[in-house]
Amino acid sequence: MKRRTAFTLTALLAGMAIVAVAGARYLTAVPGQSHQGVLPPSSDAETATAARLLTHIRAVASKPHNIEHYDELEKSARYIEDTLSALGYRPVPQVYEVEGRTVRNIEAVIEPARPDAATRTIVVGAHYDSYDDTPGANDNGSGTAAVLELARLLADLRNTGDKRIRLVLFVNEEPPYFQTPDMGSHRYAKLLAERREPVIGMISLETLGCFLDYPGSQKYPPPLGLLYPSKGDFVAFVAMTGSRELMQSLIGSFRKHTQFPSVGGVAPGFVPGIDWSDHWSFEEFRYPAVMITDTAYFRYPHYHKVTDTPDKVDVGKLARIAHGVARVIREMAGPDWPAAASASR
Repeated sequence: MKRRTAFTLTALLAGMAIVAVAGARYLTAVPGQSHQGVLPPSSDAETATAARLLTHIRAVASKPHNIEHYDELEKSARYIEDTLSALGYRPVPQVYEVEGRTVRNIEAVIEPARPDAATRTIVVGAHYDSYDDTPGANDNGSGTAAVLELARLLADLRNTGDKRIRLVLFVNEEPPYFQTPDMGSHRYAKLLAERREPVIGMISLETLGCFLDYPGSQKYPPPLGLLYPSKGDFVAFVAMTGSRELMQSLIGSFRKHTQFPSVGGVAPGFVPGIDWSDHWSFEEFRYPAVMITDTAYFRYPHYHKVTDTPDKVDVGKLARIAHGVARVIREMAGPDWPAAASASR
């Protein structure tokens, strides 16, 4: 009897171990190989992009800008609109009222060659408001600047591809509006869902300018630290479990085109950090969505502090990532994008 009990316990533990390994692989397995070793020098195009990124970050995120700092929020919004206009776009505001203040999302659209009601859509967005009394240079001036540079890098796709690309700067991502109906991306995703727009994927660019190359610089919510690197030198592709196929497609494309360290994974939304950006809103309306990030709170020492200023953002590495994401979107907008990234779930 003791021998049989011991055998049963051993089999149970072995089975649990197999399930744990299989589960971890499901959550963390991604295609391709992350870049390792010294980064190649920046190209001339990346160097020029880095300079423009810094200009955008200084203009949008040198001072606190949110409803409590409304004049600065308006200045940031006008800069975004003026920049998009200068690039040949027609910025479209999505205006709404919150606490007696008029706020807006800002959209620029790259239409395909033959748009119609069945045209599939890619959404690429970032929030442009800051938290409380912080300037928000990395969170999220970095993401805002990246979207503005993507507008430049992808401008030649206007009236050419077979998918619509919506570039959107969202208001009110930060508390107290985070994950409420007054969150800008929630308003925007709801609008797309109401008109039944077939979104094949949403990319949220969130806090993208901090990279640290020493052991222990990267933290994680338990137990993810057992599965990922201890150096915070990578960009992360993060999604909830329902968007696993999109996450894999995006990081696979990025790794194919871009020499920069990267990790990817999915987890349930209750894991801290997994749903901490505008991709959450699109998940709420059953659109696949992925956050691309430097992991913010888990790496960046100035997160939600008054020290989150433009000088803290590594615009050289941000430029490399922006060019990489532009290549991903080009592939995504083409006819051969993986069918796994379906219109909606």
